[in-house]
Amino acid sequence: MEFSSSMAMKMGSCVVVLGLITWVLYVYGNIWYKSKRVRRKLIAQGIKGPQPSFLCGNIADMQRIQAQVNNFIEAPNNGRRCNNNVNHHQFLAHDYTATLFPYFEHWRKKYDYFIPGQVYTYSTGMKQHLYVNNPELVTEMNQSITLDLGKPTYITNKLAPLLGNGILRANGHSWANQRKLVAAEFFMDKVKGMVGLMIESAQPLLRKWEELISGTGTGLAEVKVDADLRDFSADVISRVCFGHSYFKGKDLFSKLRKLQKTMSDQGGFLFGLNGFRGKLFLSSKKQKQISSLEKEIESLIWSLVDERKRECSSWEKDLMQLLLEAAMADKSLGKEFSRRFIVDNCKNIYFAGHETTAIAASWSLMLLALHPQWQEKIRTEVAEVCPHGIPHADSLPLLKTVNMVIHEVLRLYPPAAFVSREAYEDIQIGDINVPKGVCLWTLIPTLHRDPENWGQDSNEFKPERFKEGVSQACKFPQAYVPFGLGPRLCLGRNFAMVQLKVVLALIISKFSFSLSPSYSHSPAYRMIVEPGHGVYIIIKKL
Repeated sequence: MEFSSSMAMKMGSCVVVLGLITWVLYVYGNIWYKSKRVRRKLIAQGIKGPQPSFLCGNIADMQRIQAQVNNFIEAPNNGRRCNNNVNHHQFLAHDYTATLFPYFEHWRKKYDYFIPGQVYTYSTGMKQHLYVNNPELVTEMNQSITLDLGKPTYITNKLAPLLGNGILRANGHSWANQRKLVAAEFFMDKVKGMVGLMIESAQPLLRKWEELISGTGTGLAEVKVDADLRDFSADVISRVCFGHSYFKGKDLFSKLRKLQKTMSDQGGFLFGLNGFRGKLFLSSKKQKQISSLEKEIESLIWSLVDERKRECSSWEKDLMQLLLEAAMADKSLGKEFSRRFIVDNCKNIYFAGHETTAIAASWSLMLLALHPQWQEKIRTEVAEVCPHGIPHADSLPLLKTVNMVIHEVLRLYPPAAFVSREAYEDIQIGDINVPKGVCLWTLIPTLHRDPENWGQDSNEFKPERFKEGVSQACKFPQAYVPFGLGPRLCLGRNFAMVQLKVVLALIISKFSFSLSPSYSHSPAYRMIVEPGHGVYIIIKKL
């Protein structure tokens, strides 16, 4: 009996050892070797980059560089953390990518290819990446129409709880079909018809600020604008796309925001900088929280869908109706697919449609608070073309100054930090042969502040550079990509631009404002680049 037990234990140990050896051989022979082979193909073309380590790639380097920057920022009296005593223009000129993504800036200065620092390679784990900030290569990458170039799968997998398989996360034919369905709802002729609802959605914000000023007795009030702008933008999305007010969807937006923050707090969400221990921790506490929020969000969306179905006689032609019709049109897809199609695309529109626009509006007010002369220019323009300071569909194209300001805000503080793609097959981008599986990354803020393209004043707020439009604002206008470029150009571009024009025109025609001493300039990356501590301004009613 003892002999049999001993033999069983030995055999069990042998199986474990054999399994471990098999796993190591598989990882080294099939995954690590493939990664090395891909890297050699890039290096053979003259593309340089940091030497990766086994299993982790350059993650340890990225962690080390990020830690050094964080320690430097947190050190007392180093002059880098922006506070009330710092000249406001000092932080405006600061390239925040050196703080948010310091490893990219470190390698950009160290390696070169066609143009110094604009193309290099690095790896995270077994995944090989290509950093591309050459304007010509970025243009070709963005304008590529092949379905062999799409969103990085490892990133879209991480975004699944927030976006499902909706249009922002989909690839290939699924993406093409969804885009065809959704795009028509955001053509300019449709968006112009939404202006009245946008103005209506802005009224609670304007009344709230007026009441705050009245309540102080000083004619002035401090406002944290980003929260109010989120409410405004959420109400616009709710009304024009889904046929109900923000009040009905308030809990939904709150949970989407909480899910976004939970996912972006994972630590190195984008590049896996949390490492293996972080993933083990995530699989327990964080993952349960994410999974719970995901279920709650889907339940809330479906309750709104069911309510809409019961009110089918009062339907107006909007995005919700299109999604329902598309899901019911093809009976072969099955009930579960139809349900997922509707829920996933609602999540995409709810999240992307209100979050990015609200953040862009927040950055706009921050920069206009620093530059009151541009407030006055906008105020004069609105008074000339908008009766009683209220814009309408036909007056929006005449708001040239507002348009210039928005373009400059999106240049300096684009909500989206990256354009990212993955090669599903071997492809050619410019003179580079990109092997299958390589992820391409473009850091938008760096592209938008490149002095070679924008001039030596590239870090300055100068809306006049867009006086003749984007085509005349810089040497390579295709390198201006706040909404992307080419086939994957943001579907909501017209919607966002019109909404920004409407809310800025309404606010500036009623209030003047300056930056509050409470404001702390700390851009943060939480899937989009947002004010880390909010935007505080001092407002005065005109």
